[in-house]
Amino acid sequence: MSQTVLKMQSIYKSFGDMEVLKGISFEVKKGEIVSIIGPSGSGKSTLLRCATMLEKADSGNISYDDINMIISDLEQAAVYADKKTLKQINRKFGLVFQNFNLFPHLSVLQNIIEAPMCVANISKEEAKKTAMELLAKVGLADRAGAYPCQLSGGQQQRVAIARALAMNPDILFFDEPTSALDPELTGEILKVIKSLADEKMTMVIVTHEMNFARDISDRVIFMDEGVVVANGTPSEVLMDSANPRINQFLNKISNE
Repeated sequence: MSQTVLKMQSIYKSFGDMEVLKGISFEVKKGEIVSIIGPSGSGKSTLLRCATMLEKADSGNISYDDINMIISDLEQAAVYADKKTLKQINRKFGLVFQNFNLFPHLSVLQNIIEAPMCVANISKEEAKKTAMELLAKVGLADRAGAYPCQLSGGQQQRVAIARALAMNPDILFFDEPTSALDPELTGEILKVIKSLADEKMTMVIVTHEMNFARDISDRVIFMDEGVVVANGTPSEVLMDSANPRINQFLNKISNE
């Protein structure tokens, strides 16, 4: 039986009076690729931000490899693990943002080696070797000395993927990795993600690329208004769904 890399149970999150996540539960097994789809404002990005500690969940349980990141107390409030445990968990995941988030003042190579050296205490030589291997993997070995402003959006996003992989995470999160790119550059990123899928990298991908989600995913989760409406195979969710809300969403997407 596959090891569970991530488990999220009954996750609630509000911003003021607006409840964004309303009891979300799901888990991800080692080597599994899960795509999260749904309309804007359904809570997809907030869910990823809670999973990666960029937002604090109000209540629920989150664990990585059976190490608790948060548990809920008797009053159902989220209680986070101690700093040492959170630091350990932080090493288990990588996150690729919608807008690349590269350091503009650092070269491509420096962007990639920064975290391995400063966080993982890896030597500069080893960090550089790994970085160059990853840049070759994403087709950018010749741009190591370039700065983000000298790269296209697609190239910047490929550097961001290499940077996330440099920490050798157990699971990689993508938050709409192609939404800031034009269709031609989108293909570059989807190709890189597909190559990671072929290597059985565990991934959670928030995406609006329905064909890609269908082709690459082991499982698709459809979210709407802060709840999981469907959680199943790509065929069950994207092709054979009897749920009118899902079909309405898919029709709207295909007409855009």
